[in-house]
Amino acid sequence: MKYKTIFFIFSLFFLIPSAYFLINHGLKPALDFTGGTILEISIKPKNDQAITSDSLERVIKDTVNLNHIQQIDDFTFLIKAQQFSQKTNQALKQDIENELGQLQEKRFETVGPTMGKELIKKTLISVLIAAGFIMIFVTSRFKDKKYGICAILAMLHDTFIIIGVFSYLGVTKGIEVDALFVTALLTILSFSVHDTIVVYDRIREAGKLFPKLSYTDLVNKAVTETLGRSINNSLTIIFMLLALYLLGGETTKWFVFALLIGTISGTYSSTFTAAPLLVLWEDRGRSLHSVK
Repeated sequence: MKYKTIFFIFSLFFLIPSAYFLINHGLKPALDFTGGTILEISIKPKNDQAITSDSLERVIKDTVNLNHIQQIDDFTFLIKAQQFSQKTNQALKQDIENELGQLQEKRFETVGPTMGKELIKKTLISVLIAAGFIMIFVTSRFKDKKYGICAILAMLHDTFIIIGVFSYLGVTKGIEVDALFVTALLTILSFSVHDTIVVYDRIREAGKLFPKLSYTDLVNKAVTETLGRSINNSLTIIFMLLALYLLGGETTKWFVFALLIGTISGTYSSTFTAAPLLVLWEDRGRSLHSVK
């Protein structure tokens, strides 16, 4: 743990840019949060002509207030626009068939603004409830509040990095956050704390077996013993997520990417953030005690 300052600086290298983008740009919310209409269609083009997002946009831009067109494959498109009616949808599909080719509707969904605001509220409440229960559980299991607080700080470290990355992607690539992003965020909360508890449990066991060791030596021993296990466990998840990201569908691409970033960050924070925070807390407590 003599390198804990370097670990904290490395974390700041990601946390500071994340804070910058969040403060200046925030996140780009999808229709799940703002309300609107999603139309997924498959087009069989006339005369085997190539269809692109730009050619589709030229056809429909005067009919609906368009937000974004996502091309899923050569013939399938996801149209996101401000809320429009089923009557407008029929007119829209007719325009597309007249200009581009035979059309098949795969999905038509409308989300009202009220529902979007309710989802944001429930998301924030879910994160707060999850963090609260995790802190209470870890504190009660280890009989010390510093374990619960440090576990939550490490968890927030991972959450903040994921949100910062998507804030950056929203600015540079127009990537939106939706309900799947919320799912990924809550999943990473549990993964991050899971690895942290493994390290903390090894610290507690080492304290019983080696009562004469200093707290810093106990933490070092626990980290050394669990590091290989944490890396091997995380690599199996990372390889699977990489395969899904590279070969999976467009609709789940950024959901998988969020999980991938969270897994890497969680593996790092459980060892190089959560454990050093304990040592820092213990050193600070010892310093305050000696002053008194």
